[in-house]
Amino acid sequence: MSETGAVKFTAERAASIIAPFIALTELNNYRSKLRQQGLLGVDVNGISFGNISVRDGLSPQFFITASGSSGKDELRLNDFARVTAWDFARNWLRFEGASMASSESLTHAALYQADDNMGAVIHGHSLKIWTALLDQAPSAPAEIEYGTPAMALAVHDLLETTNLRETKAFAMAGHRAGVVAFGKNLSEAYAALLGAMPPEASS
Repeated sequence: MSETGAVKFTAERAASIIAPFIALTELNNYRSKLRQQGLLGVDVNGISFGNISVRDGLSPQFFITASGSSGKDELRLNDFARVTAWDFARNWLRFEGASMASSESLTHAALYQADDNMGAVIHGHSLKIWTALLDQAPSAPAEIEYGTPAMALAVHDLLETTNLRETKAFAMAGHRAGVVAFGKNLSEAYAALLGAMPPEASS
């Protein structure tokens, strides 16, 4: 299934700016690590891939890298969106910020909504991690496209019916090289993603 980088949901911008948030520096630090390892960036066709988010306090709302921002060396406040509401059935979300929220925002929303203890989500691209996760962990079905309500519902089902809460990482079978990891914070999500890397690939 081809990756286009296109936003597939209907979005409503509630405000054109967001206030500075405490996790901005930490997000940029982990984003740099992901870029260095090729898990986030721009492909040979010039299409951005990968995104990263953190929960906004105790609410299910979250800050996420903006659509098309993966090619930038470092992100400023305007390169993030704050997602404040969503409706999977309507394929809709509301956000704040100067830039459009990432195309994977509904997948992130599904994770935050499902577990109050989840504090960070990473979506990266790695064929080696993707292949390893397909072999050993629960995966989103191949017929489901990235960035859709169906993907969000599939993630919810995986959390409820498999051991995904323990593994904290899964592959999107229909989104070649697409992998997702999560945790109580960015450190745990990052560790879950790298922990799925086959030993021969990480050596």
